Amino acid sequence: MTNYFLLNLTYSLNLQNFWYNLVDGEITCLTALCFLAIATIMAIFGGAIGGILLAGKDLAYSVATTIGGLLGMAGVVPTVAIALVVLKFIV
Repeated sequence: MTNYFLLNLTYSLNLQNFWYNLVDGEITCLTALCFLAIATIMAIFGGAIGGILLAGKDLAYSVATTIGGLLGMAGVVPTVAIALVVLKFIV
């Protein structure tokens, strides 16, 4: 049953086009959302690690992690969104 589901899932035209566009680097609405989600997740982890390294001892480690994760996204998400729009319409 699982193999049948996976076989039909990989032959779905929309999903197959999505994977091809994602691998080729072509920017569509779905691939832009996927790139934005990946960038957001990486920004959260990077901000949390940076918060721990910079203010872990001064503040509590959990507070530094939370603030770093929130502020890590603040610069990355708008920048990636603008970059994806520019790449879509210029390149």
